[in-house]
Amino acid sequence: MINLQKGQKIDLTKTNPGLTKIMVGLGWDPADNHGGGGKGLLGSLFGGGAKTSNIDCDASVFMLDAKGKLAKNKNLVYFGNKTSPCGSVRHSGDNLTGEGDGDDEQIMVDLSRVPADVHRLVFVVNIYDCEKRKQHFGMIRNAFIRVVNTSNNQELCKYNLSEGYENKTTLITGEVYRHQGEWKFAALGESTTDPGLQSLSRRFL
Repeated sequence: MINLQKGQKIDLTKTNPGLTKIMVGLGWDPADNHGGGGKGLLGSLFGGGAKTSNIDCDASVFMLDAKGKLAKNKNLVYFGNKTSPCGSVRHSGDNLTGEGDGDDEQIMVDLSRVPADVHRLVFVVNIYDCEKRKQHFGMIRNAFIRVVNTSNNQELCKYNLSEGYENKTTLITGEVYRHQGEWKFAALGESTTDPGLQSLSRRFL
């Protein structure tokens, strides 16, 4: 397994011949419990028992063309559209079992089924209803994105987002993209103040 730093890239398919199916896991912890008490956020942010904090993070995937544009509305995969039209990207929702080294949300990708006009899969995490609740990623720690080969459960790479993201409400964590017939992963670690997916989507139109 390779630990990446911001801006680093790794070749996924060239170094793993035959790789077609991957799981992209995203996770995070609360910086504190904000007076909630109980068992904290990890594993309980997304259903599965009572929430002990009202910080609700959501992971999504933008399927972009060669120009970095969202060609179709349905090419945004999130909790309200869990499977892409082509079936190559599937949002599996909550990790209720606690398996997967603390992933809070997992997204399955079949690289062999990604349409030819999709060149980039950009993985983002945003805070639901952040403006109303006055919440930001300064309240979250230990955020990460990792890529796993689902055929043998081998973790191919992991990127820990170690920067401070005070007052930021969306994290663009990383991307899986095509390059000369191969698939690569890039650690992005970018952040924005977009209040939600609708606002963030305008960047890709």
